[in-house]
Amino acid sequence: MEKKSVKGWIYILPSVLIMCVFTLYPLIRAILMSFSENYSLIKGTGTAFGLGNYQELFTDKYFLKAIRNTSIYVVFVVPLSITFSLIIAVLINNSGKLKGLFQTVYFLPYVTSVIAIGIVWRWIYNSQYGLLNYFLGLFGISPIGWLNETQYSLPALIIFSIWKSMAFDILIFLAGLQTISKDVYDAAKVDSTPAWRVFFRITVPGIAPMIAYAFIMGIISAFKVYNEVFSLFKGSAGPANSAITVVYYIYDQFYNNFNYGVAAAAAVVLFLIILGLTMLQRGISRLVKNKNS
Repeated sequence: MEKKSVKGWIYILPSVLIMCVFTLYPLIRAILMSFSENYSLIKGTGTAFGLGNYQELFTDKYFLKAIRNTSIYVVFVVPLSITFSLIIAVLINNSGKLKGLFQTVYFLPYVTSVIAIGIVWRWIYNSQYGLLNYFLGLFGISPIGWLNETQYSLPALIIFSIWKSMAFDILIFLAGLQTISKDVYDAAKVDSTPAWRVFFRITVPGIAPMIAYAFIMGIISAFKVYNEVFSLFKGSAGPANSAITVVYYIYDQFYNNFNYGVAAAAAVVLFLIILGLTMLQRGISRLVKNKNS
C-alpha cells in the first residue's frame, strides 16, 4: 500500500470509527433485537429468536395506521413543499435588493426550535381564538377543531410540516439558481420567451440536480417525522392516535410500552422502506440523466 493511501486512511479513520459506533453497530443491534421475542433491555436477550415480533407488528392496527398516515404525509408534504419552495426561490432570486431580507425571513424556520414553532402553530390552530379559524371566519366558515378532531389532525400536521420544510428547500434552490448563467435569461428575454417557458425550459433543468437532492432528502425526512407530531399535539399522536406516524409508533412502543422487540422490528421496516425508495429515486434520476446526456 502506498504512503499516500495510508495517510488517506488515517485521515478518514475517525469518521469511519464514529460511523461504525453510532450508525452501523446500532443498526445491527436493532436488526438482532427485532428477531428476539420478549426482549429484555437489561439482560440483552430474548426468550426466543424468530419472526414473532414482525407477526405482532403487522397485526397491530396502530402500526398499520402509522404506515398509512406516514405514506399520506410523504405524498402531500414532499411534492408540495418542493413546488412552493421552487416558486418562492425564483421570486426571491428576482427580488433585487430585497433578496437578502427575504432569504433570511424564509430561512428562519430552519434554525428555530421545532418545539417553539409547534407552540406558535398550536395557537394558530386553536379552535376558539386561533388565527387560521379567524381568517376562515371572514369567509363564513365555522371554526374547525384542527387539533381536537380526528379528521383534521393529519391535515393540520401536513400543513405545518409543509411550511416548516420549505426553509431548507428554498436555500438549496437559491444556491442552484446562482449557478445558471444570466446570459441564458438575457437571450430568452431578447427572444420574448414567455415566463412560464423560461421557468420550465431554463430554470427547472438548470437546477434539476438540486430538485432531485431535495426530493430524496424530503422523502427520508418525511418518513422520519416525529418532532412535528410531538410539538403540535403536546407529546401525543393527536386525538385517538389520528396523527400517529411510524417513528412515533417506535417511540411509543419502546419508551411507553417497553415492547423493545416490536419497536426494533418497526425500525427495521422503516429502514427498508426508506432504503428502497431512496434506491428507486436514485435509479430513476440516473436513467433520466443518461437519457438527457
